[in-house]
Amino acid sequence: MTDQPQKPSPRPVPPGELRASHDEREAVVDQLRDAAAEGRIDFDELDTRLEQALTARTHAELAVLTADLPRPDLPGSQAPLVLKGGISGASRGPGRWEVPGRVIAHGGVGGVKVDFTRVACRLTEVAVEAYGETSGVTIVIPDGWAADTSGMDPGVGGLRDETTPDRLPGTPLVRLTGSGGMGGVVIRHPNRRERRKLHSNATHD
Repeated sequence: MTDQPQKPSPRPVPPGELRASHDEREAVVDQLRDAAAEGRIDFDELDTRLEQALTARTHAELAVLTADLPRPDLPGSQAPLVLKGGISGASRGPGRWEVPGRVIAHGGVGGVKVDFTRVACRLTEVAVEAYGETSGVTIVIPDGWAADTSGMDPGVGGLRDETTPDRLPGTPLVRLTGSGGMGGVVIRHPNRRERRKLHSNATHD
């Protein structure tokens, strides 16, 4: 019985030769446009680099386009947003605000509402720690965003997840953890009143 010749193992692909995805090209396009807006590159150079970014096939071809630009802040490098309900309550939104990679909400006595419906968020995930405590926490996310509530302890007040699983490409996943406490935690899409207000604001923007 003769030994079968062994097939050579596939050659590991260097990181730079990995194929670029649509999302990775778009991230570079956004970084280039921000750099032009900040005056780091002129608009002729922007046009050239944008064309190269949109036709780039590998990570290496994308990397060379931003090698001389400051790296954008990573989600983990931003300080978390902390909201405490206290006695009077606290909220963030529904206007435009910068979303960090982590949000911590303590319902306290007055309750907390976190409204993401008008934000422009480039993160792939947003970690939200919600502690209902006495008066609860309400989280509102736009249509097209999805939520993962598997890490949430419902507590006495419970967890109400009224979101849909239909996540659109390029939108963040809200990863919810924490405890419902006495007041409970609700995560949902906009209600009718909020939708009317969003539509009204959109027509005036």
